[in-house]
Amino acid sequence: MLPLQTVATAQVGDRAFVLARRGREWLVRVGGHVLMSSRAHGSEESLATEALSRVTEPRDVLIGGLGLGFTLRAVLDRVGERTRVHVAELVPELVEWNRVHLAELHGDALSDARAQVHVGDVGRLLRRSPASFDALMLDVDNGPAALSHDDNRELYTEAGARACHEALRPGGVLAVWSAGPSESYERQLSRSGFEARSVRVAAAPQSGTRHVIFVAQRR
Repeated sequence: MLPLQTVATAQVGDRAFVLARRGREWLVRVGGHVLMSSRAHGSEESLATEALSRVTEPRDVLIGGLGLGFTLRAVLDRVGERTRVHVAELVPELVEWNRVHLAELHGDALSDARAQVHVGDVGRLLRRSPASFDALMLDVDNGPAALSHDDNRELYTEAGARACHEALRPGGVLAVWSAGPSESYERQLSRSGFEARSVRVAAAPQSGTRHVIFVAQRR
């Protein structure tokens, strides 16, 4: 097996984010654990398709969590030229890594004129953006119970679910990526004004590993 090479690091609070490469594979590790890998990105693309399949001609889309850019690429490939695609990313170094090191993974999606990057907490952006989006896609953790950053905890509370609901236009869709199911979070979405369900999707083509997309449409 090829050795893992560290390319760049970033300190976020008490956690170290590490961008690494093994041959053609790119990874981001946090606390010694793989947070994301370019070898398994099918579910990140499914996050986009599950949300956008339920919205007609969206004007504004918000992606929470840039990751390795696969969700952004999938959104840009599925929306029109007039759609504004907002990306909120908490880690400024991750945005820079996507521009400098990872552009080949997503066809330099950040250079698309429709893409607007907001460096900061997606929760704060939601709270100051009432009825602003037709679709929200959140991929900022490994799921409601596996946070990559403690500041994200509120997103999965009643207050967070209501902030998502209020940031959507009528009929808008929230899609949330998770490594696994959470019945309690699905119930939380339902109590917060959504028609909610979970969808299991493949982590990668022909992979037996399944991730979960919580899909919730504003009532």
